[in-house]
Amino acid sequence: MCLVDEKMFAIHFSSHFLWRFFFVVGVVLEGIGHGLADGWFDAHATFYGANQSPSTLGGACGYDNTVHAGFGVNTAAVSGALFRQGEACGACYLVMCNYWLDPKWCLHRATVTITATNFCPPNNNGGWCDPPRQHFDMSMPAFLRMARQGNEGIVPVLYKRISCKRRGGVHFTLKGQSNFNMVMISNVGGSGDVRAAWIRGSRTGTWVAMHRNWGANWQSSVDLRSQNLSFKLTLVDGKTLEFYNVVPSTWSFGQTFASENQFT
Repeated sequence: MCLVDEKMFAIHFSSHFLWRFFFVVGVVLEGIGHGLADGWFDAHATFYGANQSPSTLGGACGYDNTVHAGFGVNTAAVSGALFRQGEACGACYLVMCNYWLDPKWCLHRATVTITATNFCPPNNNGGWCDPPRQHFDMSMPAFLRMARQGNEGIVPVLYKRISCKRRGGVHFTLKGQSNFNMVMISNVGGSGDVRAAWIRGSRTGTWVAMHRNWGANWQSSVDLRSQNLSFKLTLVDGKTLEFYNVVPSTWSFGQTFASENQFT
């Protein structure tokens, strides 16, 4: 017969492991519906923009209006560990307040799906958005779907990447002037975060690679005025789609055009 030393057993079950264990059991027994704990990561969350319209929190991604961009008001600024110098713009996350760590301020079994639309800058003095911390600074409507407003507005959370579900097709907003073309890309489904982009005019005949100017804004130096415009996008998850003749030759800077295609 093999005897178990109870003291040694207790040592091996660290407190961190125990709450992970009970998290998995809680998910299974209480039917959260998002599967087991695989793919979940630790982070913290705060809220911002309490006195602002949440639709205006496009910030470092360059979205003029998050509702117009297709993201609604459940958005967040993310720390540098998640922002990836703007590549995370448009990415979707399922965030759950960690009730097992903070039952006082977390709502039980409460989750919210948010889109990354802004950057939470570090203060380099131990702030929540300092590297390597993973942090979500949410719009207030998003935060209050999973937590109570209190405890200085800071709660522990668990998060995982999920596929973005968007209505309609990908949006292309034309900015710039003359031979400086900048396109803001929004309402992207699938993984939501664009890794590479190309543009093609009806007279150029070839795909021209664009580079990220900042956030969700992509730039090319080819004069494409008075041409129908097509786009090709590759997401971080590797999926690629082509969007032919989304923009008519009569386009002008400042206009937004919606394609019929969408990532799934």
